[in-house]
Amino acid sequence: MKRNLSLWLGLLAFALVPVLAQTPKGATGKIHGHVTNPAGAPQSGGVVVLYSVGTPIGPGMSAKVTDKGSFAVDANGDYSGDVAPGNYDVVYRSPSTPTDKITDKFENIKIFAGQDLLRDFDMTRKEYIDSLPADEKKQLEDLRKKNAEAMKNNAVVSSINADIKTANQDLKDIDAARATAVQALGATASKADIDAKESEIRTAKYTEIETLMLKDSAVKPDASVLWAQLGQAQMGLKKYDDAEVTYKKTLEVEAASKKPNAQTQGVAESGLGEIYARTGKVPEANAAYDAAAKINPAGAATYLRNEAVIFSQVGNATAQVAAADEAIKIDPAQPLPYYLKGQGLIGQATIDPATGKMILPPGCAEAYQKYLDLAPTGIFAAAVKGILAEATQTHNSSLGTTKPKKGK
Repeated sequence: MKRNLSLWLGLLAFALVPVLAQTPKGATGKIHGHVTNPAGAPQSGGVVVLYSVGTPIGPGMSAKVTDKGSFAVDANGDYSGDVAPGNYDVVYRSPSTPTDKITDKFENIKIFAGQDLLRDFDMTRKEYIDSLPADEKKQLEDLRKKNAEAMKNNAVVSSINADIKTANQDLKDIDAARATAVQALGATASKADIDAKESEIRTAKYTEIETLMLKDSAVKPDASVLWAQLGQAQMGLKKYDDAEVTYKKTLEVEAASKKPNAQTQGVAESGLGEIYARTGKVPEANAAYDAAAKINPAGAATYLRNEAVIFSQVGNATAQVAAADEAIKIDPAQPLPYYLKGQGLIGQATIDPATGKMILPPGCAEAYQKYLDLAPTGIFAAAVKGILAEATQTHNSSLGTTKPKKGK
């Protein structure tokens, strides 16, 4: 008999209200089970029907033939129902199977009063598969191969997602490395020891991210997020040449993507900007940070602020001031860029030989004051107040400023 395999697999169940055949008064039996399609998945939908043994139920079955019980198969492939005791042929029909044909069948099944009979329809069994026409066997084999490949891919994706979760936690741990070092060593530990412990934690976390992302990007090279996280790790390990190649790969993958991600592209461009800033390539750094801001406007203020921070860390005051000005244009409510601008300008301060007072360069006092207006209790507030106070009194000490950390 001809069956339509493609319609067996994955069709939704239609609602059937169980119709019990006429049964004698008294106790009834039960039947229940599970339907598995030839591909090995639960068969949703269709109906299990019981007929008296010997009833003609094949092609050409008379419309006068009545069943003794009909039980709908639910979305999980399960069915159950009550039926009068007796011997039955038990038939399963998929949603697409005509009423004069069957999908699967068990003959001469005995149901006893007061008992619940388990009868599963497992269409993966050899005798069932052997009964299929050649074309349906071919369809089934192709489907099994596709399912096997899908399961393999799902396993890979699951493993990669677990690695991304680990990497994201590592990045959080890196941000908290200083606090973790202090907690591990105690408040009385020397700065040198805390610095060393912080560096140890950061290196270990970046190394783990690099190891995971090298593995995963080799398995799934079309996932830009893997390259982006690899670049971050290599940057943290000061492998600037490797990080530059990786960030460019991130952008290459993004360019080929049907659904490019602005945030991932922003990470890559700003990463390149940091590489160039730390290696003295100021024009290239400016271009990369500007590209990050353009690609991902939502992160523009952060990118440009971080650009100023990086130039501060590498001691390029001129580039630091220029980057701070750009960050202020994007978001004038951020206090840190004003501090960075003032910090970049204060190196140009002079001492009035007549009065011994410090003379701040144009824009420096204004930037510092704006920082205080926006962050009167900020982490640099005390230092800024000291500088502004010193600029109005006789100079008697050297200036000290603190370089902020990226992202703060």
